[in-house]
Amino acid sequence: MEALRDGRINVDEASERLRFLPYEDIGFARVDHQRYLRRGFPEVIYCPGKTSGQVVAIFGRLAASGGVVLATRADEETYEAVRAEHPGVEYHREAKAIVLRGEPEKEPFGCVVVASAGTADMPVAEEAALTAELIGSRVERLYDVGVAGIHRLFDNWDKLSQARVIVVVAGMEGALASVIGGLAVCPVVAVPTSVGYGANLGGIAPLLTMLNSCASGVAVVNIDNGYGAGYMAALINRAGEGAKQ
Repeated sequence: MEALRDGRINVDEASERLRFLPYEDIGFARVDHQRYLRRGFPEVIYCPGKTSGQVVAIFGRLAASGGVVLATRADEETYEAVRAEHPGVEYHREAKAIVLRGEPEKEPFGCVVVASAGTADMPVAEEAALTAELIGSRVERLYDVGVAGIHRLFDNWDKLSQARVIVVVAGMEGALASVIGGLAVCPVVAVPTSVGYGANLGGIAPLLTMLNSCASGVAVVNIDNGYGAGYMAALINRAGEGAKQ
């Protein structure tokens, strides 16, 4: 509508773009173009289970809207296939995410701290951090501060004390979320990871620890769900920004 008002497109072009709302059926997927209008962030492509060709096709339809495009859990092969069609994409290897930046980004707001218990938790932590950043949050990373060497956490408490929301990513037994939750004055979004020895049970052990936390203000997302945690943290951060204004 702004493009039509400014004369950058004509009525026919505007009608063609509006035709794809609320979604565009491309056969194997129904691309939800209206999600940005509803939620403030576009639909995200979850790559596992899709062929590279399917990811490329969905990516292209989302990119046509001009906004940011995020594809999660993408391998190198999928990235190369997307890059062949969209040379401007970024590949964040740690997070396994493909990103196409949209319109010029605004100044990041608030503060989301993403803390991980160990270095092995970083892929999930990076997925959370990148997601929160793309939604507009200022993100501070604090990695390898698990309870096995808790002095590392306390040495960096100044960063945690400035946060509007903290994402805690931990495998093994997942105790870090309770420790931070018992000290922080802001909400904590806990992410259990599948990192750990056999009794970790693929992330079920830290999931149960986090769900059973006696610290108030700790919410839990699914195992390895860095994207979900980053999205939730960004929403909390955005709400805090609105309250401040």
